[in-house]
Amino acid sequence: MNWDGHKSYWPHSAHSSFVDCSPHRWHLQRWGDGDTLLFLHGAGASTHSWRDLMGDLGQDHHVVAVDLPGQGFTELGARNRCGLSQMAEDISALLRSQDIMPAAIIGHSAGAAIALQLVSDRAETQIKVISINGALANFQGVAGWLFPMLAKVLALNPLTALAFSRLAAGRGSVANLIQSTGSRISEDGLQYYRALISDRGHVDAALQMMSQWSLDGLLARLEQIENPVLFLTGARDRAVPEATTLKLADQMQAAQAISYLDLGHLAHEEQPDLIAGAIRAFLAA
Repeated sequence: MNWDGHKSYWPHSAHSSFVDCSPHRWHLQRWGDGDTLLFLHGAGASTHSWRDLMGDLGQDHHVVAVDLPGQGFTELGARNRCGLSQMAEDISALLRSQDIMPAAIIGHSAGAAIALQLVSDRAETQIKVISINGALANFQGVAGWLFPMLAKVLALNPLTALAFSRLAAGRGSVANLIQSTGSRISEDGLQYYRALISDRGHVDAALQMMSQWSLDGLLARLEQIENPVLFLTGARDRAVPEATTLKLADQMQAAQAISYLDLGHLAHEEQPDLIAGAIRAFLAA
């Protein structure tokens, strides 16, 4: 996406910066003093999704949000680096290059999987992880091979991203897409998603991420993760089965879970004050 065309209204744009760290040119937002909190958005989103949560937690923490490769305003430098392990490796390299040492990593959906992959790779058990409706389950049955294969086929077609961005960027289409996840967000929030989905490069990067995504390695190591983990789930989430997340939490060594009956997949955008309160309590424990 073109930064100059969006920075005038993008949330927290005054705190944006761009960092070249091979193989990508990263868009970061960071400010504040105190323990560092790293924010990782889900597939198809960007730093905008943390606008309210970072505004709250940034009052007494050093907050850092990163656009995933090719999504938002991060420029994709290698199309074969969009899988879970590759993204974790490249984000880890970015953190080292900027001397960013997170006390906690907050991830939404696929960003939660990246957060867990990061702490598993780094073997730094003191880093806390907060998963907001973490996408931590492979498709089951026929969908297990059909959906990933479909994603690969779509990602290989150069016209797919263009067609999707044109069809899905309409006012009604984006609202329906967000509501299909079980969430209702403000008109301002929908505006940011419209800007993202109407951008061909952003859509292409999200498709590349889907086509290269595999949780097998992470799921095999999940029970070995000793880091304190907080799973926040929305009972209305139609994108990620809450029951699967809660089952995984029971299997981990130092995990706890909180379920919110009236929230959906974008819980942190629906009720940021509520989510910020849960995170603060977890960090202070």
